[in-house]
Amino acid sequence: MNDLYQQMKKGKIQQQEAYSAIQELNILNDLHIYNPVLCGTLPIGIDVKDSDLDIIMEVRKLDIFANELHTLYADKENFTLKRTTIRGRDVVKANFMFRNFEFELFGQAQPVHNQFAYLHMKIEYELLQRDPSLREKVIRLKKQGYKTEPAFCKLLGISGDPYEGLISYGVEEGIVQV
Repeated sequence: MNDLYQQMKKGKIQQQEAYSAIQELNILNDLHIYNPVLCGTLPIGIDVKDSDLDIIMEVRKLDIFANELHTLYADKENFTLKRTTIRGRDVVKANFMFRNFEFELFGQAQPVHNQFAYLHMKIEYELLQRDPSLREKVIRLKKQGYKTEPAFCKLLGISGDPYEGLISYGVEEGIVQV
């Protein structure tokens, strides 16, 4: 999936601009010890105008990570840093604006390839490969205000929690293992 990030260099204009912003911030190098991976809609080409850039990381020492994020990005527009618990796991999230993109840096003590954001992107990418007509349908729903996972679930007839439901669907379809 990392090659999706590299393909953004030559992708749509918004992908190229996002790639350039990430490079300018040097996030992937500055935070390389956390195995950062860009996830979300931009790498797989289902982004809309205000899509953010989600970079997930494996972080064992959240306090140190939070301090690093503050040191590196506190001077960026609308910087916020918070520590919370999601699905029983402690996480640190930093958000800020840079070059007209909202960045969300997300760290938790779990390998990136096992995190929901990565699994969702992998499932969504595979579904788009299997059925390219899904792309425009998802984008249309996103323009109507749907988040990505609920849009996929609506189109696939998956009920219940869309974040858990998409993972279950990906497992059933043999796309991911959890």
